[in-house]
Amino acid sequence: MATEVVQGQSMMNVASTFTQFWESVKAIAGPYWYPTKPGGRAFSDVIRAWAMLILLIILIIALVSLTAFNSFVSNYLVDVIIAKEDFNKFVETLSIFAAGLICVTILVGFVKFIRKRIALDWYEWLNAWILAKYFSNRAYYKINFKSDLENPDQRLSQEIEPITSNAMSFLATLLEKALEMVVFLIVLWSISQSVALILVVWTIVGNLIAVYLTQELNKINQEELETKANYSYALTHVRNHAESIAFFQGENQESNIIQRRFSNLVNTVKRKIDAERGTEIFNRGYQSAIQIFTFVVLGPLYINNNEGISFGQVGQACLAANLFASALGELIAEFGKSGRFSSYVERLSEFSNALEEITKEPENVHTIKTLEENHLAFDHVTLQTPNYEQVIVEDLSLIVQPGEGLLIVGPSGRGKSSLLRAIAGLWNAGTGRLIRPPLEEVLFLPQRPYIILGTLREQLLYPNQNLAKTDAELQEILQQVNLQNLLSRVDGFDTEVSWENVLSLGEQQRLAFARILVTRPSFIILDEATSALDLNNEGNLYQQLQETKTTFISVGHRESLFDYHQWVLELSADSSWQLLTVQDYRRQKTKEIINIPIDNTQITIDNLSSNQSPTQPIPEIAVLTDEFEGFSHKEMEVLTNYSIGTIRSRASLGKSITDKDGFTYRYNKDSRVSKWLRV
Repeated sequence: MATEVVQGQSMMNVASTFTQFWESVKAIAGPYWYPTKPGGRAFSDVIRAWAMLILLIILIIALVSLTAFNSFVSNYLVDVIIAKEDFNKFVETLSIFAAGLICVTILVGFVKFIRKRIALDWYEWLNAWILAKYFSNRAYYKINFKSDLENPDQRLSQEIEPITSNAMSFLATLLEKALEMVVFLIVLWSISQSVALILVVWTIVGNLIAVYLTQELNKINQEELETKANYSYALTHVRNHAESIAFFQGENQESNIIQRRFSNLVNTVKRKIDAERGTEIFNRGYQSAIQIFTFVVLGPLYINNNEGISFGQVGQACLAANLFASALGELIAEFGKSGRFSSYVERLSEFSNALEEITKEPENVHTIKTLEENHLAFDHVTLQTPNYEQVIVEDLSLIVQPGEGLLIVGPSGRGKSSLLRAIAGLWNAGTGRLIRPPLEEVLFLPQRPYIILGTLREQLLYPNQNLAKTDAELQEILQQVNLQNLLSRVDGFDTEVSWENVLSLGEQQRLAFARILVTRPSFIILDEATSALDLNNEGNLYQQLQETKTTFISVGHRESLFDYHQWVLELSADSSWQLLTVQDYRRQKTKEIINIPIDNTQITIDNLSSNQSPTQPIPEIAVLTDEFEGFSHKEMEVLTNYSIGTIRSRASLGKSITDKDGFTYRYNKDSRVSKWLRV
């Protein structure tokens, strides 16, 4: 009873697997061969694809028919030769046989040509169809956050073409070899019914064994695809992070990681080789047995002159059996490859479904409403992470006036860049209203500039490739961003090189600023876009930005950025926020720093000033007034990691000091000042 239950479950699993596979095939093949959704393929393209498929079927039928006809001509030719009676008949029969072979050769070439052209056209359309989904509604971006799908680039670049080529190869082979088996079985039946019956039984048994042998091979093919994808991704990861690996001197560890993934691939391939060994031995033995038993059965009949079988019929029967065995062997081989085909189909179907799923608007959840107007504002916006698990900023309301600059500051990981993603429409989980201009009028500059694969001209014009700029205008813009020497390193604006390797990070950031001067957008979003620049270059770029009267929002930590913005939005760790003018924010932060209490502990004589006694406690530093212009030695001790003795020594020597936040100070010895002033 238990055995029957297990067998029943096994059959249900097989049926379920086949049903799922067939649904995946329909999802991929349907839009190309039988589009039903509006806006799909053009009717003329569908007719053309079916016409080529029908032509392929006709050519295959003609090929099989001509091959069968040649077997009869071969039979007749052998009988003519043995009779030794009519040389002219021999020449005539040989000519027909030769013409038939030539036609078969031509048909074989055209069958493969048409089959590959259909596969190529299907691949071209399927690739465009998947890419359209990939770039629709920013699915290429969302898939990194909302799906656990592995290696999407691998699926796009290496797993689409095998689907079409394997599908057409399988269908063409199935049709051709099935027809050949039927035709040559009929030929054998006309010569010897016993041979034909044995072939039928042998075929059924052989196919059952072949299906059993290919089950494990199909699983291994799936594992091979995954291990290859993981190995390829590891190599790409090293290339994309080569500089970081070099800085860390992590070659050994990276090599070990790659070697480990390669070992997994090798182990999978070894298992595949072992599985294929048994399958290939079976296939070869299976075909050989067919050829042998034909002689075993027909040889004695011809020798004993039973059933009136001629020598030509023996040859024709052997040829038919051989072609039958070859056709069956190729069919079994194609069924073996079908495991890899099914793996490709399932992975691409999974990828396609994931792209559709992540672009759907979520149901029963709150999202930030976006309105397009000619200004930028947040109206009671509460922004959350895409999975709605964390609140980034709560009840944010502000308006950025045209031509003004807003600087967003706050602790790391508190949502500064997330606000920029909300403006760009990448994140919309939350509530409230976001008013922004059309995205075509906004230019985003990330910390790591996006460098496209193209020429220097295309780099500067990106993303507006239709702008008309002369070489002189582009050269002047390079001069403005201090990249005037770039043209001396390449052969003109139409040179295409590996720009990420040619340009340093600072040069890439200046190149990104050049795009502002080229495209002149109305709104600019800068996410630490000058982090790799010195203060002079940063100041030059922001001054030019101010001259364009552009509205811009920056994210950054540098003190120097306050000089180029009118407002500061500070995000706090508890999702709260405050909006202040730059002057008010600086005054507030200065007071917070100076109002840090100091422990009333005893200090040694070495750290005392001349007017302090050894037992006098250090007083709490008072809050500064608005007229405050500098810091005392004791205040600098609070701001830095230096001892009071070291601070005095540096003051007497005229050396500068850098505080914990990276700001630099120098001591002014003028008796009217006698303070540490920020440089």
